[in-house]
Formats: sequence, C-alpha cells, structure tokens
Amino acid sequence: QVQLTESGGGLVQAGGSLRLSCAASGRTFSIWRMAWFRQAPGKEREFVASIGWSGGSTSYAVSVKGRFTISRDNAKNTVYLEMNSLKPEDTAVYYCAVRGLGQNEYDHWGQGTQVTVSS
Repeated sequence: QVQLTESGGGLVQAGGSLRLSCAASGRTFSIWRMAWFRQAPGKEREFVASIGWSGGSTSYAVSVKGRFTISRDNAKNTVYLEMNSLKPEDTAVYYCAVRGLGQNEYDHWGQGTQVTVSS
C-alpha cells in the first residue's frame, strides 16, 4: 500500500504564497499519477491539479491555473503544489492523492492539510 504524508498548510494573507508537499511511502513503485484536491466549507471536493509520472503531463482547474504549479520529485516520491497570489476563496482543506498504473481512480489519499487565506 501507499501512505501519504502532507505538510505545508497554514495561514497566509491574500496575495501571499504557500507550498504544499506530499511524500509517498510504501509501494511507491506502483504510483503513476499524483494529484491535489481541495474541499472548502459548504462545498464539494474539487480537483485542483494533477501530474503524470514524468512530470510532463499536468492538468489544472481553471480557478487555479496561472497561480498554482504542481510538480513532483520521483527520487523523493513527493508531489508539490506551489500556490501563488492566494485568494480567500482558496481557503480549504487540501488533499493529495495518487493512483497506480492501470487504475482509473485515485485509490490513496492523504489526511488533508488546512490552508487558510485571510483577506
């Protein structure tokens, strides 16, 4: 199995930046795609960004494109989310997730890390 350990959440002022990290351990050789999701109070969980094994295939939600950057370091089995120009509406619990080669759904999830952006 894969275990995910998140870090980097916190409180930041609007316009500021934050960098989230999620380190995978366990059966990391089975990881293919890694992603970030978020869930704000009163809203459903939404997709934020994802990245393929080589780092060349990235996808972003329209709401964060141009402000957030997803990257991964396979040597460290870690995925990152660089968040710039943060807005109060970015406030949410952020979750990292992974799926293995040949899988259609994200099958492993982190516990979530809180990001709060003050106005």
